[in-house]
Amino acid sequence: MPWYVYIIECKDSLLYTGITKDLERRVKEHNSGNGCRFTRYRAPVKLMHSERVGSRPQALIREAEIKRFPRMKKLELFKRAR
Repeated sequence: MPWYVYIIECKDSLLYTGITKDLERRVKEHNSGNGCRFTRYRAPVKLMHSERVGSRPQALIREAEIKRFPRMKKLELFKRAR
């Protein structure tokens, strides 16, 4: 089963980057308040970007890379994906 790196936008326009094996389930968790502390009080969230990667180590590396991006570069990822 592949892994995904994803970026969600919270209701206050902050961005959160994470990894998962099941995107749909994970977004539902974030929206229900069970995703993580960062998004608990920032729901609803919207999936803005996702990338399929082959393994958990690859997902962790890509997640760390994206987290170092400035906000504008993250927003460019959304535009390129459309």
